[in-house]
Formats: sequence, structure tokens, C-alpha cells
Amino acid sequence: MVDLKLIRDQPDLFKAALRKKRADPGLVDRALEADRRRREVVQQVEALRAAQNRASQEIPKLTGAAREARIAEMKQIAAQAKALDPALQDADAALLAVLRQIPNPPHPAVPDGGPDEGATLRVVGAPPQFEFAPRDHVELGAALDLLDVERGAKVSGSRFYFLRGDGALLQLALVRYAVDRLAAEGFTPIIPPVLVRRDNIIGMMGGAGLDEQMVYRVEGEDLALAGTSEMALGSMLAGEVLNESDLPVRLCGISTCFRREAGAHGKDTRGIFRVHQFEKVEMFSYCHPDRSWEEHGYLAGLQERLWQPLGFPYRVVDIAAGDLGDPAARKYDIETWMPGRGGYGETQSCSNCTDFQARRLNVRFRRKDGGAVEYVHTLNGTAVAGTRAIIAIVENFQQRDGSVRVPEPLIPYMGGKTELRARRLAPQR
Repeated sequence: MVDLKLIRDQPDLFKAALRKKRADPGLVDRALEADRRRREVVQQVEALRAAQNRASQEIPKLTGAAREARIAEMKQIAAQAKALDPALQDADAALLAVLRQIPNPPHPAVPDGGPDEGATLRVVGAPPQFEFAPRDHVELGAALDLLDVERGAKVSGSRFYFLRGDGALLQLALVRYAVDRLAAEGFTPIIPPVLVRRDNIIGMMGGAGLDEQMVYRVEGEDLALAGTSEMALGSMLAGEVLNESDLPVRLCGISTCFRREAGAHGKDTRGIFRVHQFEKVEMFSYCHPDRSWEEHGYLAGLQERLWQPLGFPYRVVDIAAGDLGDPAARKYDIETWMPGRGGYGETQSCSNCTDFQARRLNVRFRRKDGGAVEYVHTLNGTAVAGTRAIIAIVENFQQRDGSVRVPEPLIPYMGGKTELRARRLAPQR
């Protein structure tokens, strides 16, 4: 949630920021009007309480009929104040409803534009040049007995799959590789719940409600399946006040993620690039507001330090404002070359959500000098998303004989195996 004081102080600047994010600038005026109405009720309540306090101070000095009259007057004032409680609750709810619709303004340096209009910051490595006709991950996955999308669809429907044999081991290797390196960086490994309360998901996602196109709801329960461990990790400290010395709190979430992907009908239907269920290792940080942009750079750099040793060609993109979700003030994506797509595909993202999520979930810290309690900033970043990393490995490191080379950092996690051997395909010519 955004800081109401910023909207009051700089409404025009806020409207411009919302236009850049392709959000409705009229939300600013609606928030200011709801704020005005709420403050009117608050002023009435405060005036009555002040009168009530004056009466309570005068009563001990009075006697007889004057005392009784003042007591009766004080009771009447108290009743008037109490009668305003429903109006105050309605005003609070109306203001909150508008504020919950307002996205986090983008950082001034974020490029303008919509989807596919982000700025490429750097390109690392060059796409592989094969001396044979490369296969995509679906064909290779079947040949190597790594992947079975047909039986996945038979069991659960489209966009489901089985990982088999070395495919399952490869996913486990990727998870252990990422977790070991994050633990060495001081992150605390966490296996969180995959079912999260609705209010917590709304607090993390932004907007006024759950995105029904993305989230699986549990019928009859106030729960939904988390699309990322960020939902649970960011809710874990809801309502708590941390010590300044505790910051940053860096967590490494290991979880199964679930996404309906209803809005992606007909998009990326082949294979396991866009699926309903996948494993992910997520970085999450509660950090000091004075250092959140430094933390954003640290997490983004750590992503690359995890990714580069695996040997993938990739590029880093500064996502355009109109393509940012509600919570993010800035987001970098790593897009990895995937020969089967003939282009780059998103494999990781890294976002600074500033105090947006912390305000919605009331996560704060107290400064060392015992001063004011302030909101923390929250950041998140993908360490590894299993299915897309597997696509990148299988497609980029395929060899003429149909085998796939295992990236060197993963060999110890694969029991020393250096290649995934083909079982069904003849060598390429």
C-alpha cells in the first residue's frame, strides 16, 4: 500500500507515476476525496472527545445540581461520539479500499513503455551455434526419458507433466545448487506453507482482490495455493516489529508453486515453459529503507553469480513501467537463450517493492536509538525456477549424439554424472 502522506503532498507527481505504470490516475483523486471524508468524521469524533475530557475535568470541581447536569452532558457527548463509530468505520474502509487499488509508483529510472519495451542492460554470452539441427526440450526430454508431458496431461490436464529419472535428479540438483550458495551468503533456508490466507496474498500481490486468472482458490476455505514462496515469506513477519540490528532478514524459500495461467491460453503451450506447477528457490529480503536500492543491486548481482557458472547465454532487462506488477517499484528480469524458442525466455526476476507490501502487512522496525517505528522494505528475486532452468540446460547443452552435457557446477549434485545420455534418438547429421 502506498503512503497516503505522499499522495496528499504530491498528487500531481503521483498521478504522473501512475500514468507511467499504465494505472488509473483517477485513483489519486478518489483517494484524496475518501481521505477528506474520513478526516471530517475524525474531526467530529475528536471534538466530541475533547469536550468529554473537559467535562470529566470539571465535574470534580462541581457540586449539587451543577455536577449532575455536567455528568448528564458528558454522557450525552459520549453517546454522540459512540454514534459516530459506524461512520468512522465506513470512512476507514472506503479509504482503504481505494488505497488498496493504487499500485506502487515506479522508480524514476524505470523505462517507460509496456510489455516487451524494457531496456536491455547487458547481454552475457552468445547463443550456441550447432553443427546439427537442434531439438527442443520436449523432444529431448522424451528421448532422454526426462520428461513426460503426455502422461502429465492424462493425469492432471494441460500444462502438467512428469519429471522422470535424470529429469527429476536435475531439478533436485538445481535446487541444492541454489540453496547451498544462498546459505553460504547468509540466507536462511525456509520451506514455507504452500497454502496461504487470502488476506496475506492480497497484501503481497497488491490490487483490491485476488487475480482469479492466476491463483488456485481452495473451495470453502480462506486459502489459496501460493504462486511463489514470496507470498508466505513476505507474510511470515506480518504485524511484527523488528529491531534495526536484525536487518536485513534474508530468506531462501524452497517451494512448489502453483499458477492457473488462465490468461495465457494459447501461449507457450508446448512443453514446460509455462506450467501450472513448478519448483522454485526464491530469495526474499526484509531490509532497511535507507538501503533497499543497494539491496536490490545485491540480489540482482547474486542472481547472475548463480547463473553465470552454469554457462547460459542470457540478457538482463530493466522491465518497463507499464509491465510492472502492482507491488514492484523496479524489476530486473534475466532472460535466458532457449534454442527451442529461437529467442530469450524469462527465467528469473528481481524486484524492489519498497514499503508497499510492508504497509499492507504492517511489517515494521524500530531504530536503534529507540526512535520512531518505520516500515521495512521488501525485495524478492528468483534464484532458480526448476522447469525453465531445465529447458535452458537441455536445449543449450545438447550434443550431436543426442546427449546433453551437465553444467559443471551441477555435476557433484548429479552423482558425478557429466552427461545425460540419449536412449531413443539416433545421432544428428
